[in-house]
Amino acid sequence: MKSVLLIEDDPFLIDIYTTKLRESGFSAEVASDGESGLRKLKEKHFDLLILDIVLPKIDGWEILEDIKKRKEKSKDSKKLKIIVLSNIGQKEDVEKALAFGVDKYLIKAHYIPGEVIEEVKKLLR
Repeated sequence: MKSVLLIEDDPFLIDIYTTKLRESGFSAEVASDGESGLRKLKEKHFDLLILDIVLPKIDGWEILEDIKKRKEKSKDSKKLKIIVLSNIGQKEDVEKALAFGVDKYLIKAHYIPGEVIEEVKKLLR
């Protein structure tokens, strides 16, 4: 079973996405702030990360920076697929995320949860 970590601070979105992920056959874990998300990433292997950029404690940019450093050192970290799911959609932000090695950048307002799950399935095939 493929495992997904969702780092998101909106309780409503956490509920929707964890339900949809589990219904689609994925193991889903949640972190509601950047600090606990980063800790979970270091403690456990995940196949895919769904990451918001605007988060309490540590933002998504800091998490992406940490992941990039770990990918340079470890083959295991290289396998982690990343979807940024954020309402920040400026061209510069998307380009910055892609430079960090993000696989997909999805703007929350443009995707319904079912479409996000389809993107997850495509990346984990």
